[in-house]
Amino acid sequence: MGEHRPTLVRPPPVDKSKAPIENALELTDLSIIGPDIFTNTRELWHPPGARGIYGGAVIAQTLAAAQRTVPNDFVVHSYHCFFVLAGDSSVPILYHVERVREGRSFCTRTVQARQRGHAIFTVTCSFVREGSGGAVAVSHAAPMPPAALAQAPPDDYQEPEFLREPDSGKRDDPFQSFRCKPHDADKPADQKRVWQWVRARGKISAEGGHRAHLNALAYISDSYFIGTIPRIHKLWRYPVKLEDLDQLEPDVREHLEKLNDWEGYGKLEDYKGRPEVGMMVSLDHSIYFHNPKKVRADEWMFTEMESPWAGDGRGVVMQRVYSKDGTLLATAFQEGVVRLKQEKKAKL
Repeated sequence: MGEHRPTLVRPPPVDKSKAPIENALELTDLSIIGPDIFTNTRELWHPPGARGIYGGAVIAQTLAAAQRTVPNDFVVHSYHCFFVLAGDSSVPILYHVERVREGRSFCTRTVQARQRGHAIFTVTCSFVREGSGGAVAVSHAAPMPPAALAQAPPDDYQEPEFLREPDSGKRDDPFQSFRCKPHDADKPADQKRVWQWVRARGKISAEGGHRAHLNALAYISDSYFIGTIPRIHKLWRYPVKLEDLDQLEPDVREHLEKLNDWEGYGKLEDYKGRPEVGMMVSLDHSIYFHNPKKVRADEWMFTEMESPWAGDGRGVVMQRVYSKDGTLLATAFQEGVVRLKQEKKAKL
């Protein structure tokens, strides 16, 4: 049996002049194999308990690969992808870019991420030439909720100590998140909103430029996304059975209690009798970039998520991403599988 290697070539030393998210998303050009082929330079993150690698990493790297094939005066405005198979962090990913269309105002790219000869992820994205919309243009944008700034974290914010522990699964995250306490617990699920502030750690380099900021936003956009559904429905979503809650080791129980409290969802005991998530995976993901040149992913960005619909074992979530000054940077959508644990039927 050959040795499993997460990258095709030995990763270079971490570049301290770049933000952690730039290092995490670095690509290696494989033009020696063929045109417009890239691979991950470093091993991609596999979240604890997840079926595969973090989807935001593949979202961001496919965008990064596509951006390398368009002229510098074109910026991404729409991105639409499908999660086909769970990615394996122990195997390199090959990103194949196809130049579908070259226009004066728009150009289109498709990117396929492949492992072991199979497509695990596919995306189509479109780029627009800056300034091609004309000097006079129709314009409007949904405003950031006025109450959002009141819950903005300080610039020197550090996560609680329990999230920085080695086995927390978040210690080495290349981005930070600050969860806002729910303010609409009594509303129906379709009227609830989930708020958080996010930013990339460190400072994104001038060399990375605006494209690195867009890659970082794409990476962050997958965080907490389909997970909005179990939160607005108050579903038990942790990888332990509700009935085993009282038998948990004290340190495990304490960690879950702190995590649930940090997210603002009350005591663990309040979930007794609530439905449990049996399966939750993302199916597709779309991002519309409204102000790509204004994205500063290493500064705090506010995200608001809501779900217009869930049913038949699936759910749809919409996310708006704002800069701290209230500029609507992007709108994203995601559909995912959200299946509840079913009661086992007694055998006759």
